[in-house]
Order: sequence, then structure tokens, then C-alpha cells
Amino acid sequence: MADIIKNKNYTVRITDYTDEGLGVGKDEESFLTLFVKDTAIGDKVEAKVLKAKKTYGYAKMISLMEASPDRKDPGCAVFDKCGGCQLRHISYEAQLTWKEKRVADVLERVGGLKAGEDFKMLPIIGMENPLRYRNKAQYPVGIKDRKAVTGFFAERSHRVIPTEDCLIEHAQNASILETIRRYLNERKVPVYDEETHDGLVRHVLIRTAFSSGDIMVCLVLNCDEGDEREFKILDGLADELKKNENIKSFVYNFNNKKTNVIMGRTEKTVFGDHFITEYIGDVGFHISPGSFFQVNPVQTKVLYEKACEYAGLTGKETVWDLYCGIGTISLFLSGKAGHVYGVEVYGQAVENAKENAKINNIDNATFICSKAEDIRIGKDLPAPDVILVDPPRKGCDAKLLETIAEASPRRLVYVSCNPATLARDVKVLTEAGFVLKEVQPVDMFPETTGVETVALLSGPQATPG
Repeated sequence: MADIIKNKNYTVRITDYTDEGLGVGKDEESFLTLFVKDTAIGDKVEAKVLKAKKTYGYAKMISLMEASPDRKDPGCAVFDKCGGCQLRHISYEAQLTWKEKRVADVLERVGGLKAGEDFKMLPIIGMENPLRYRNKAQYPVGIKDRKAVTGFFAERSHRVIPTEDCLIEHAQNASILETIRRYLNERKVPVYDEETHDGLVRHVLIRTAFSSGDIMVCLVLNCDEGDEREFKILDGLADELKKNENIKSFVYNFNNKKTNVIMGRTEKTVFGDHFITEYIGDVGFHISPGSFFQVNPVQTKVLYEKACEYAGLTGKETVWDLYCGIGTISLFLSGKAGHVYGVEVYGQAVENAKENAKINNIDNATFICSKAEDIRIGKDLPAPDVILVDPPRKGCDAKLLETIAEASPRRLVYVSCNPATLARDVKVLTEAGFVLKEVQPVDMFPETTGVETVALLSGPQATPG
């Protein structure tokens, strides 16, 4: 078999996608595998190899020879440069089909369980309108043609791609960014330069509460809170932002570290409160600049309702919510549970969770600052009837899976943002006696490769049926 040759053109029929959204196909002559950006299943393309391995290569499309019926106009001027929306060139129906298949395939390949035979696979829940769904956006600030610009980093770089509007972000963000850019340019406010570590304004963070329309604007500044002479040049920006009656909070975040981390640890509220309030169902949450909160409030409600359904609560159960963050799922479940115990390693998130319980007058939710894997049954928490886990992309810690098996809850609800680690953990749990009953994919991130999944497992001691 011939080797892939760098800079050579190949004719490729796309048959699948990688988890990152690259089209996968084989050269028609050599049958070697190529990964081609911005292609769709069914496309036939001429592709030039940019990076060659022994039996596969990464390529860019040179020409579209035959278009897939799933292909559509991305409708975005920077789609091929930004990399944020990997699937904008694919119809929404085809995106949903692939995401649902992706979850089922990885559960079979990694978890050893086949949809329809070993567990019930429900159709993915998509959005009626897959645009304008994000309630949070972080825009780096850069310089182009000696003027301040805002946008997004180019894929795999820190080069700012100027973007005036993004179709998955809230519609009001564009006018807010225009106001900020105009102020920066008129007042000649210095913009941060990563190479020299000079300049003042690093990022613009905008958060929107969909339930009320309230908006928070946060500027990330390259200085310390005590360096008031540094950011005095921004004094007039508050008056400009107040002209938008929906902006209820304006905050400075201070980050003068040489780091890729966007947010610093200290903040100053310029006007309004230090938070805005978002509701998921009847539960309100205070959201500050650095709070973790699901970025799609419409689908978050769908996701949480499914998790609540899977928990099967009657009002008496003891529930563990592990990796609970600011208590969003804990508080959503509390109305139907006996008592919910939320466990989270980040102290600030635990304090936010306690505050959110207080503002909702919820007294049957207790929040503990601890690694989930360090929890001891009967010592730190009472034995659970139901466990809910919502881990980060890396999935559950191996020690935590042992604790879950030891706790032997009647039901385990697993909320996942990564099908691969979900499948890996499900395999461990089924080997420990759990049974995967049902899986519900939810499209939390339209136009991207992301997919959220809720899985229901019955515990080893659960009554059959």
C-alpha cells in the first residue's frame, strides 16, 4: 500500500466525521484515509494533504467535485477561519442524525452495549431554532489596521479574527461590541498584546439572562484592581453602556498574568449588581462573571427535565448530585426529593450554590466542598437512593465509580458532555452490576460537534422491571 504524500492532491468521498467534525473519507485510488475540514458526508472533493502520516493524512478541500445533499451555505463570513462552529456547512437535520449516531456508536464500540438490544435509545432532542442560543460569549480584543477589533481566535491560534456578529450568540451582543470598539478607538485605549504583555483591555465577556433579557458586560483588564490610573481611561464607557437599558451589570475583571486563562481572580463592579439572575423552570440562579452555567438555557431546561424524570423522585429520596457546580441540577431536583446533597470541589461554586438555595428558599439541599471521589458513605453523606453525576469531559474519576458501586443506589442518572467518557464509565458500571436502561441525547450546542447525553442506569439492588 502506498504512503500518503504531503502536498499531493487526492480525490476523496466523505463517509463520516471525526469527533472534531472533520470529514473522513478514502482516496479513490489508494484507499488511504484522509481527514478533510469543512466537508459533509456525501461530498466528493479534491483535497490537498497538509500533514501526512503512514496510512492517513490531514487535508484541505481544494475543490468540491460533488456536493452532499446535506451541505448548506454556512451563512457566516468567518466560518472557515474561526473554527467555533464546526458544522455550520451541514443541514441541521443531518447534524442531529450524526450526533445521535455518534452516541449510539461509541456506546457500542467502547461500552459494549448495542442500542435497541441492550438499552433503549431515544431520538435526539434538537432545537426549533438552532441559532442565537448562547447566553455567554467571550471575545478577545485585538488590533487590526491600528484599530481595536473584537472577535474570536482563529482555530488553534491566538490570532483574533474580527467578527461583528456571531449567529449562535445573543443578538444584542453585536451592538454592545460596536459600542465598546467605538469607545476604545475614539479614546485610543491600549489593547492587550500577548507577545509584549502590554496594553489594557484583554477580553469582553457578555452574559445574558434569557428569562428577563438582563445583560452583564465584563471587561477583562491587564492590570491590578489597585492600579486605578490604568483603567481611569475607561470611566466614560459606563455612561455609553447605560444607554442600553438591558445592561444591568458592568464589571471589571483584573488579570495581569501571562496566561491563556481568560479571567482573573479579582473584580470590581462599575454599576449595577455583581450578578444577573437566570431562571431554569421556577428556580432562579445568580450568575456572576465567572460562574459556571450551561450556555444554552432553552436546552438546559430540556436536559434537566429529562434528568428529573430519570431520577424517578417521589418526595422521599436521598439524592447525591456529584460535580454539582453552582447547584443548578441539585436545586432543580430539590422540589421532588427528600433531600439533595451536592458535592463540588471548587469552593466559590459551593458558595454560589448555597446562595442560590437561599434566594429560592430551598432548605432541603446541602452543598459540600469536596472531591466527589473522596466522599465516604455514612460518614460524609447518608446512603443515597439516587445518584446524579454530571462530570467534566474527562468523565468520572475511577475511585468515584467504585464509591458509586459501593453506594448501590436504586437509580443512577449520568449527564455527559462527552460520549466517549460516558461509554467508558458505563462499561465500568455495568461490570459492577448496573444496567443501562435508557439514553437520551440532547443537542445543547447546535452548529458544533458538541452533544449532551442523559443516561439512566438501574443499580445492582434495584427491583427488576
